[in-house]
Amino acid sequence: MLGAMDDATTPRPADAATEPAVLDDGPAAGLRLRVTGRPAILQVTRACEAEQAPGGQEFGVAEVYVYRRDWRVKRPPLRYGYDPASP
Repeated sequence: MLGAMDDATTPRPADAATEPAVLDDGPAAGLRLRVTGRPAILQVTRACEAEQAPGGQEFGVAEVYVYRRDWRVKRPPLRYGYDPASP
């Protein structure tokens, strides 16, 4: 799952422009995607395999990675660099 760290449920206008971006370094290096509004930070998650949870409850567990926009890049594709110190 991939999304901007702002509220993922924020509605976007149907005609909102998207532009290409690419992730550098880290576990999602080379991943190409389209972003709307040039977000400063992207959050990438990867599901983890869960075993039997206490009390038979179901839980979702994910690894979380943060990518920060490279502000030197002004034209598409935008570039986002892996931030190993976050979160």
